[in-house]
Parts: sequence; structure tokens; C-alpha cells
Amino acid sequence: MAALYEGYTLCGLVPAQNLSNSGIRGIEEERDSDHVVVTDTTRSVMLYKVSDQKPLGSWTVKQGQALTCPTVFNSQTKEYVAVSDNKVIRIWKEEDIVLDKAFKATVSSDVWKVHCVQGGEPVVLFQRGAVRLLDSLLSAPQQPIEEVLAEEEAIRWSTNVVAETQQFVIFTTEQKGDHFLYLQRLNPNTLQRYRLEREEPGLTPLSFSATYRDKHILLLYLYPNGHVYQSVVSVRGLGADEGAQALPLPRSLLLGLPVGEGLLEAASALALDEAHVAVVGVPHPSAGGGKDFLCIWNTNFQTLQAGKEMAGKIYGQLWSYSNKLFIPHGKTLSVIPYECPKSSLASALGKLRQRTSRKTQSASNLTTDEVLELIKVKSCSVMDLKRLKPTVCNVKCISNISEITQYIIFLTQTAPVEKVQKEVEGLLSRADIQDLQPSMGQLTSTLVSRSLADPAFYTPNTLAQLVHTRCLCHSVCPDLVLLALERKDYFLCQLCLQFFPDIPEAVTCACLKAFVRNEVLQTAFSDTFLLPHLKDLSSHHVVLFLQYLQFLYQKYSQDAFPQMHGLRSPSLTQIMDWVCLVLDAHFTTLVMTPEAKGLLLNLHSFVKSQVRLVSELGKIEGSLQELNKMKGKKDVGQYSIEVIELF
Repeated sequence: MAALYEGYTLCGLVPAQNLSNSGIRGIEEERDSDHVVVTDTTRSVMLYKVSDQKPLGSWTVKQGQALTCPTVFNSQTKEYVAVSDNKVIRIWKEEDIVLDKAFKATVSSDVWKVHCVQGGEPVVLFQRGAVRLLDSLLSAPQQPIEEVLAEEEAIRWSTNVVAETQQFVIFTTEQKGDHFLYLQRLNPNTLQRYRLEREEPGLTPLSFSATYRDKHILLLYLYPNGHVYQSVVSVRGLGADEGAQALPLPRSLLLGLPVGEGLLEAASALALDEAHVAVVGVPHPSAGGGKDFLCIWNTNFQTLQAGKEMAGKIYGQLWSYSNKLFIPHGKTLSVIPYECPKSSLASALGKLRQRTSRKTQSASNLTTDEVLELIKVKSCSVMDLKRLKPTVCNVKCISNISEITQYIIFLTQTAPVEKVQKEVEGLLSRADIQDLQPSMGQLTSTLVSRSLADPAFYTPNTLAQLVHTRCLCHSVCPDLVLLALERKDYFLCQLCLQFFPDIPEAVTCACLKAFVRNEVLQTAFSDTFLLPHLKDLSSHHVVLFLQYLQFLYQKYSQDAFPQMHGLRSPSLTQIMDWVCLVLDAHFTTLVMTPEAKGLLLNLHSFVKSQVRLVSELGKIEGSLQELNKMKGKKDVGQYSIEVIELF
């Protein structure tokens, strides 16, 4: 079954005043799966590290200018490419501070979008359908650009994919109620045009997505009546340009989604794999009206497998990168991790079609293969597993690691602590453990669920080993930290704070109430979401916490106590961030607390000194940047004196 895990906020949004759009023009993956570039609909580009939920860089064009397509990252040159005012192509690197001083070139025709696949060269798609490789275009920016589209024909959506080492630009257009698909192959250049079948009169597709699989490009599109269609185009046999001729494009109905009363307005469907589709802006079949959901549907069996209510207005936008869904809603851009295991009829229905001979066969006489078959489809009861002979199903006789994991997951439901610890330790000693990240989450959740239900069952060492695999996060197992707090296992709490990048602010404050470690201070958080939870702290806890922060500041700001390499100790900036947050949340209470007067005076001097330090550093920022750019001279191995003048 597919699953949607607990999400977290990447950033806030500034939607349009009439809430007609989210304020986001696009989200593109950057250097790896943990970095994304977010372009807004006005003037700004932000670089985020997703696991830290904090921006790493920001660039803005001048007032009066506007970014007109999403920014992409060229992994070959480590540069960003954007377009402003439809015709100005801008290219810059991460270290560039002022965007207006970076490279820019004006082209002769309006640009629709720049596309760039990981490891490939950026491709420029013009509004009239022409395509150019970026390097070729920049060699002569004012070169004439041909018009591919007919009159009154306009691009509605575009993407690009790599198929068999060749790059394809895919875009759809609309002309007088008809919709067309264009498939542009690069090197050699060929263009094919297809006509989509018409839906009910007046209905226009709300969203498109495209994937490449088995030598075919699969186009997925959603209509306002809830119909999700798929069209398949072979990348083999694409010949020379066919001119204006449009070939018919057959389609098949994948899903008929519920739409409630009326038609869908802001909705989107996104293919996740060959059997699962993520849908946003479509009513949940079993929920009341007025609620917006993010759902995952199985197209093979027409079943809803996961759903998550999203607060605030839905804008019909959805992106997916590395098993994470990015969805704007209300005034928030959320990241929702998901999992889509390989589907089968047995898993979809939750049972296995029983063989006739199996009815008269006792569980104790099953072979190992038969036991594994039962385990894989989750139709083997706990009593069946209890009755199995110990020699029948042993981990040592199972070669498939996935089957081993499923066996251990069932084992943890009934086996004693010692048996569970032994089997999990054997599993974690394998070299191919990183291939089982989803299964590790399922195993941990099973252990946590049993520990919460049975006070006599607890495996602290096993849970700590699972956290150390770095295959887990809070979204995968949200009850793990709460279990550790309940059992007063502060070491396990410390590990979770250290390795989990997505711990919610409420859980951070729960740890803060129970104990204070450096790990708490280094946990990623959002000021907006943390402040309400900080206000739940009592005045006694607040004074103690501020005294602890004061101690840390004095310790780490003195040369006698340097922060040692390799130790997880908070930086001065992190300490001051917490001081300011706690003061913001409790300043009125602290002013009225007599024992806090001296503490507040000391903290005021700390903050003042930090402000003064930052101000002084700002004055020499330009000089330090020039020093950094200077090329170091070769060491000649002799005594020398070098004079550096700062201007």
C-alpha cells in the first residue's frame, strides 16, 4: 500500500491578493535530491536545503523587472539559468550576490521556459514552439527564431525527459478548443505533432505530467470532470518532421475521480510510478465537503491508497522529487514524503487467494517458501506464526533480504525481546541494508507500536541501532521520539534529534521540557511554528533554559573553551537564535519576574555584543571577499614577507 508520511514546512508563501495563485512559479531540483530552487511569480529565486528547511541563497532582480519562467540548475557548469521579462536570459553562480551584475543576454523572441535534466545541457523553449540548446542560442543571442505554432495556438505546459540517452522536449498546446502534443527530439532534431482526443465540450485539461518507461513516453492528464487519461508515444520510429500534420493520439482512461458537486477548478495529477498517481485538489471519497486532500491512487486496481488533508487553499500545483511531494497550500509550501511499494492484487485487497490444498494443511507443516508467501501478502495470522516449528522458517535459509525483513517485521509482533534484538542485529549487519529504507521504517513502526501497547516490551538498543542506519526520519516513524520520552530514554531522544531532519517544533519543545542537550539547540526549526509551542513553557523552565543558554554563550565565546572538532556543540549563532526566540515568547512574563532581572541584563549585553560584531564584520565584507579571490602564491620554501593592502 502507498503511504503519505507526516510533512513539514519548507517555506512560507506570499500568494496573490485574490488567492488566484500560490505565488510560486516553479520548483526545480538542484545539485542533488536534498536541494531545490524555488522561483516566485515576481522577482525572487531561493535555494533551499530540504532536510534543514532553511534557505541557502537568495537572488532578486531589480524593481520593475519580473522573472517569467522557473529557474533551473545546470549541473555541468554549476550555474543557475533564469529568464526575466520574457527575453533576458540570466546566468549566475551560487557565490554571486548581486544578480544584476551576473551574465545576461537578450534574445530576439519571447521565451516560454528553460528546461534542464540532471547532467544535461539546458534547453530553451520559445513561446512560438521553437527549441534551442542554450549554448547554441548564446553564441548569437539575436539570431532569428522560427515560428512553429499556428495562429491562435499557444503553449499550455511543457517538460523534458531523457530517453535512451537522447533528450526530448515535450509540450502541449491549445488552439480553438483543440489540444496538441509536440514531441521534439534533439540531436538529431525531429518534431512530431499529435492531436489529443476531445473531452466533453468546453473542458480543458487541468494538468499534465510525462514519464519515460520501456521505450515509451507516457502522458498523463486530468480533466475537470475527474477523468485521468494516459496516452503512450513510442520514441522508436520517430521520423523526419511531418510539418503541420497532426497524428491522432489514442488515450485510455486510468481513473474516474470523484468530483462532488460541479467540476474541478484547481487540481493536478502527477504520475509517481507505473501504478500510482498523486492527486491534489480532488475531493476525498469518504470526507465531507469543504476539505482539500492530497491523495495517492492505485491505477491498476482503481483504489485510493493514501490521503492527507491539506489546510488552506489548494492552488492545483504539485511537484515530486526523490519520493517527496512539494505542495503549496494556504500560505505554506509543504514537503510530504511518500512511499509506493510495488503493487499486487494480493496487497491491494489485503489477502491472498487461498489454494484449495492449503485449507487442509496445518501451519506447522508449511515449507519455508510457503511461509514467505504468506508473510509477503500479510495474510498469515499471529497464531499461525506462533505455531510454526522453529526449524521451518529460519532467517539463515532465506536469501532474499526483502523477505528477511518481512519475516522479522512479523516476528516483532509476538517474539520476546531477546529474539527480536538478535534478529534485527543480524539484519543490520548486512552490507545491503541501504536498499531497504522503506522496510526499515515499517520495522521501526512495528517495534514502536508494540512498545506503546505493551509496557513490558522495549528494545532501546535495537531502536538506537535503527536510528543509526540513517534510513529513518520523524515522518516515517512519528511516535518514536514520544516513546523515548515516555520511557525516559534520553539517549534515544538525543540520537533522534541528531539524525532526524524533520522533527516538528512541538516535539522539539517536548524534548526541551524533559531535558536540555546540545542536540535540541541544533534541531532545524521554523520561527513561526516554534514560537506558539515555546509559550507553553512555564516561567520556571524559561528561566532555567535562559540560564543554560547564558552558560553556553560564555563557554563558547571564550578562547579557553573552543568548540572542538567532531563534537556536536551549538554555534554562537544558534545559541543567540534560541535566546531571541525565548525572549520573544516570554518577555512580558520575564519582566514581571524579579529573579529574571539580572539574567535579562546579561542577555541584553550578549545580544548587543553580537549585533556589534556583525556590524563590524559587515564593514570589512568587501575586503574579505577580495582576499578570498586572490590566488595564493607558490610556496618557494624560503623566508618571505608579504604585505596585503586593503582598500
